[in-house]
Amino acid sequence: MPLQSAVIDADVRSQMGRDGKRTAQKTVLDARQRLMSSSGTRASYDFELLHDYAQSRISAALPMAAIVVILSVVASLWVPVVFTTLWAAAVLLGLLIVVMVASRFRRSDPAKFNATNWTTTFIAGEMIYGLSWSLLALFTLVAPAETLTPVMFAMVLVSVAANAVTTNTLPPATLMSTLPVTLTVSANLIAVGGTLNYTLAAVAICGEVFFVYLARQLHKSELETITHQAEKDALINELEEARQMSDEARRHAEQANIAKSQFLATMSHELRTPLNAIIGFSEVLKSELLGTHQVPQYKEYAGDIHASGQHLLNLINELLDLSRIEAGKYDLNEEAVSLVDIAEDCRRMMELRAKSKGIELAYNVGNNLPKLWGDERAIRQVVLNLLSNAIKFTPQNGKVTLVVTRSGDGGQLVSVKDNGPGIPEDEIATVLSSFGQGSLAQKTAEQGAGLGLPIVQKIMELHQGRFDLFSKLRFGTEVIATFPRARVMDALAPVVEKKNRLEIYSEAG
Repeated sequence: MPLQSAVIDADVRSQMGRDGKRTAQKTVLDARQRLMSSSGTRASYDFELLHDYAQSRISAALPMAAIVVILSVVASLWVPVVFTTLWAAAVLLGLLIVVMVASRFRRSDPAKFNATNWTTTFIAGEMIYGLSWSLLALFTLVAPAETLTPVMFAMVLVSVAANAVTTNTLPPATLMSTLPVTLTVSANLIAVGGTLNYTLAAVAICGEVFFVYLARQLHKSELETITHQAEKDALINELEEARQMSDEARRHAEQANIAKSQFLATMSHELRTPLNAIIGFSEVLKSELLGTHQVPQYKEYAGDIHASGQHLLNLINELLDLSRIEAGKYDLNEEAVSLVDIAEDCRRMMELRAKSKGIELAYNVGNNLPKLWGDERAIRQVVLNLLSNAIKFTPQNGKVTLVVTRSGDGGQLVSVKDNGPGIPEDEIATVLSSFGQGSLAQKTAEQGAGLGLPIVQKIMELHQGRFDLFSKLRFGTEVIATFPRARVMDALAPVVEKKNRLEIYSEAG
């Protein structure tokens, strides 16, 4: 089918072109998103990260305020309450500024989102908040430094840890909220001097480095989570798009199938009418009903016309049968039929054709086979197609064996076996497909349309049966059509009517 192959190749190339175009569009979109991003990823990822940052800041506002109050209460044991209260108020004010900015971001329109502007705003708010924490270093001006430095060190670690965890989705904010207090307190510890204070300053700086690194790792993990979520969403969208395309293709296929069925139904009528005339008149000419032909070749030509018309009519009938089966409009006229009688009729019909080729047509039948529940015309078509194929591809002086017997599961089967050249294993699937022909069929003069076996398969499926083909090169072919046990009508026991009591009494009297 060169035309069909060309159509398939065109569809494949079209699909490849669409895939390439989609990939290019995706690459351009990714590059554009990275250019618009403030973090070098994607603008959409920036929104998700900033959204998570704002949500985290708002959610942690009360716990952070509680930490500030607790630290100020603890520090008041060494520092005058006035100073600790002022420090706590400054930190809480910085926290309020950050929370207000985060709340304003949450209320903003995502369509008008600008990653650079919001990132700068958040960093500025965190800087104010971080500077308020750095006022902690002023405690040494109003209290003995020797006793206050361990407390300041502990407060620095608590603030750095809490702020680093809260702001991990925005690394610059983490740095701005933790670095000022770390630097000022560490410088204060170094200025006070002493081995303990030097050690505390070193540990505070190492803690800052560690928590900033931890925040960056958390940011990386969050970014990977968002990336995977975006990829999953994109995959879902692609699957939805593919499903819609599949539905659209199915609708087109259904419409094409309906159009094909309508075309075949219309053309069958248009073709059958002249074909019947051609077959009828050629039969008259071939039989010389109106007189002997002056030229003997005319009789031969009439016979050729008659045979060609019959062949074309059979082809049209096969096309219509296959079309009706595929459209689900092939209705079975089921009744009790004898598979043995059908096979015998088909054997007699094909016997003359087999003898003309010198082929022995053997016939074996099982004993006491009950009737089947099926469509007689369809079953007859199955047996005729199987016998026709076997005789067609069996060489002269070959043998074809027709067997009708019970199957292993209690059903019934029809087997047609020949000693012809066989079918290559890689061509069996082609032979069983619609319009499929093996290499042997393409070389012989009796090619056919390649519809016989597909029609047999479909008819057996309608009867809930099974069709099997076994073949090997140089060892012939065997085809088996098996009808299920449920369609076998086993003979019922005869019904014996009992005499009524009056007849029994009269016979006894």
